[in-house]
Amino acid sequence: MSEKKTKIATKLIPELKNMVYIDRLKLLKLPALHYRQVREDMIEMYKILSGKYDTAVTSRVTREHSYITRGNDLRLEKSGPKHDLRKCFFY
Repeated sequence: MSEKKTKIATKLIPELKNMVYIDRLKLLKLPALHYRQVREDMIEMYKILSGKYDTAVTSRVTREHSYITRGNDLRLEKSGPKHDLRKCFFY
């Protein structure tokens, strides 16, 4: 649900209509938009790593094959920049 829809829906309750949006969320025990977005991103990343999506679509995400992760086999490989341009600059 979008933030605008959440604001409208929380104002439909007559007792909460004149309250500030953040207070309405706390009173109704609803998460804020930022939390919902981060949670959605984590769920999608887990689905990509666990093979729920086609590998041709998710080819840019690669796992790191290292045994230093203490049992976590879902660690992502960190990729560096394609060009090393900064070595030629003087600060």
